[in-house]
Amino acid sequence: QVQLAESGGDSAQAGGSLRLSCRVSGIYILNIHCIGWFRQTPGKEREGVATISERGEKTYADSVKGRFTISRDTAKSIVYLDMKGLQPEDSDMYYCAGHSRSPTVGCGVKSIRTPNYRGQGTQVTISS
Repeated sequence: QVQLAESGGDSAQAGGSLRLSCRVSGIYILNIHCIGWFRQTPGKEREGVATISERGEKTYADSVKGRFTISRDTAKSIVYLDMKGLQPEDSDMYYCAGHSRSPTVGCGVKSIRTPNYRGQGTQVTISS
């Protein structure tokens, strides 16, 4: 059974930094075609934030480019999201998610919005 477990969500001041972690179990991390993060507030549209493919190709939402960095430690089976320059609009529930390879869907911030696997989420709250 594939499980994704997020951690690292916290409260921070605007301009600060946080690191989110996603521990993957039940599957070898490189067997997940696309893994990454989306964020969502109840009642609002889900936003893909960042992804990394099994080949290491990375994508980012325009809203976080230059501020967020996704990385992966295959030995530890963990995916990280390093966030800097945080702003109040980054406040949200962040979910680690992944999906399998599909002949019609690549790996990117759109595809991660409809994952096969997802965690329970970790809350990020940024105050001004």
